[in-house]
Amino acid sequence: MKREAILNAIAHKDYSGGVPIQISVYKDKVMIWNEGQLPENWTIEKLLAKHPSIPYNPDIANAFFRSGYVEAWGRGFTKMTDQCVAVGIPKPLYYYETSGFWVVFRKDIYNIEYLQTLGLNERQVKALLYAKEKGNITNSKYQELNDVSKPTATRDLSELIRKEIIIVQGSGKRDAHYILAKNEPKTSEMSQK
Repeated sequence: MKREAILNAIAHKDYSGGVPIQISVYKDKVMIWNEGQLPENWTIEKLLAKHPSIPYNPDIANAFFRSGYVEAWGRGFTKMTDQCVAVGIPKPLYYYETSGFWVVFRKDIYNIEYLQTLGLNERQVKALLYAKEKGNITNSKYQELNDVSKPTATRDLSELIRKEIIIVQGSGKRDAHYILAKNEPKTSEMSQK
């Protein structure tokens, strides 16, 4: 996914400015920036939907395509997003400012710092970290782990399902267990930068 972002940065960079592509590595994210601009009247939303490829540097893009570095033009953003979801990390964030374009890859969402930004209670965070380590959690394990009643556990787990942080598996109440969802939760997004 980061390779795809770097290939995109190279193919779409405005080389007239002489400013290098910049990669910033932090403990919780990797940010890639390149000087360039979107085609006229394009938005980030258009990039994330099916769109034609209009590379800023078509010769570079063609060389990447012919050498097998990219499969198809115009699929880079979809491919990066799909790869992040497949490995269970948040979808990349994309920003376009007048000076250039940012792609931000964030680490696994199942960590204390990120989970706390979602407005979850301590019990829910504890249970999610348990499910991450063990592969799943049950209602009875949630009760035991947090020393709470069954109605409290059910209420907390139902909220996590509604926010698409966990998925219920099993056909009945007795064999139901909860696994981590691979998608990003449906909650208000933390600060974009």
